[in-house]
Amino acid sequence: MTTWIDIGSVVQIPRRGARVVKTAHGCVAVFRTHDDRIFALDDRCPHKGGPLSEGIVHGTRVTCPLHNLVLDLETGLATGEDQGRVATHPARLEGGRILLDATLLAKRSAA
Repeated sequence: MTTWIDIGSVVQIPRRGARVVKTAHGCVAVFRTHDDRIFALDDRCPHKGGPLSEGIVHGTRVTCPLHNLVLDLETGLATGEDQGRVATHPARLEGGRILLDATLLAKRSAA
């Protein structure tokens, strides 16, 4: 069974922006695209550990602010020649509220 956590209103995240949700197992970046789609990824770039929540959102991708690695918001995979992947987390929009799946967060081991 999926446990959904309400993390706030979609209007609290600017279009093409992000918000950080702190958990016991690390931070999750929740992104809002220009067309109001919601995605959630670990907030740590796989290359140099940069805060993805501070990156530039374009389409369904985010560019790391430290070294320009581009990651796909849907899959967490790096695009282009660079390699890497970040964990994605199920998120949805319901009645203007952003819901994040808490089950994966509970199963993650602390780093």
